[in-house]
Amino acid sequence: MVFVVAAVLWGIDLLTKQIAVSTLEGKPPVEFLGGLVYFQLVRNPGAAFSMATGLTWVLALVAIAVVVAIVWLSRRLRSVGWAIGLGLVLAGALGNLTDRIFRAPGPLQGHVVDMISAFAPNGQGWAIFNVADSAICVGGVLIVILSLLGKDYDGSSTKDKKKAASE
Repeated sequence: MVFVVAAVLWGIDLLTKQIAVSTLEGKPPVEFLGGLVYFQLVRNPGAAFSMATGLTWVLALVAIAVVVAIVWLSRRLRSVGWAIGLGLVLAGALGNLTDRIFRAPGPLQGHVVDMISAFAPNGQGWAIFNVADSAICVGGVLIVILSLLGKDYDGSSTKDKKKAASE
């Protein structure tokens, strides 16, 4: 299930980035939903909120490490919730890594295509982001919730493990 979730969201991310590049290049922000959302093309050499702008290659290596870790962990997953959460994070990592590898100015230095600006144009209301960024955030929140609820990736409950260990 991890790979199905990842493949679907990765595909959606790549498609929306291609649409953004082909329709928003050189154009002003497009208002949508009464100004709740604006679509505009931004090429981001950094991470969220334009952090680590000069460290694109480091961000690419971190994304590679995340992909490897999730693929390795996926063999032991027995929880649907964890599979969905990790699939979302994997999709986001692959989506932004694809940009960093294949987009200008070159391999491991490519700029990530962002196109969604919430509440105001030009990132004035919130950072400009893409589907991959959203997948990472939603997947991360789901993983935190599962952890707080005591649900392990192997399908067991940490509460049950603690109870069994104390007996």
